[in-house]
Amino acid sequence: MFTAKQIIGGLIDVVSNLGPGMFVPSDPPPPRRPLAYAEANESDEERQFRKVFQQLAGDDMEVSPGELMNILNKIITKHGDLKTDGFTIESCRSMVAVMDSDSTGKLGFHEFKHLWNNIKKYQAIYKQFDKDRSGMIGADELPGAFSAAGFPLNDQLYKLIIRRYSDESGNMDFDNYIGCLVRLDAMCRAFKTLDKDNNGTIKVNIKEWLQLTMYS
Repeated sequence: MFTAKQIIGGLIDVVSNLGPGMFVPSDPPPPRRPLAYAEANESDEERQFRKVFQQLAGDDMEVSPGELMNILNKIITKHGDLKTDGFTIESCRSMVAVMDSDSTGKLGFHEFKHLWNNIKKYQAIYKQFDKDRSGMIGADELPGAFSAAGFPLNDQLYKLIIRRYSDESGNMDFDNYIGCLVRLDAMCRAFKTLDKDNNGTIKVNIKEWLQLTMYS
């Protein structure tokens, strides 16, 4: 029977030999700005994206987990080369939570754009490492796919992620790959924010730990 000390100790062993400079999380989305200011200072590309976002988000100009699920599942039906069971509401709740910088429970324009750009980047990597064109990334292809996305994993952490996100054969389909990387990216960004002196360690109390982990 495992004690809490043994479990926590095991987790520490898993992450203790990962240097702070190993992972390359994406930059956080910019803070929300007044709409009038944002529209006056946007590039042509951003204006085009905002028009698309308005169509997707509806009148409230925010994307909920349910709306995100519908958007992603509509898109992947057009990509027959991506093996997936479809994005679930739970995986989309998790993606919204880790990208929701202002804790509204939905994604505003910049939060959604940040997520969208990451998904596009991860999709390109997914296709690149699906060498046999099976629509999935095999267990032997996954280490390279994670490293290319900016997250080289040691063997222990890799095994933990495989158990959580892959099937019995160690293969990972598209929705699990995206969900895993979005979460991994967000947790690394959160750690980087809390690691003020960039020494690879942080100190949090129980309330901060729960706030960080439960809404993710």
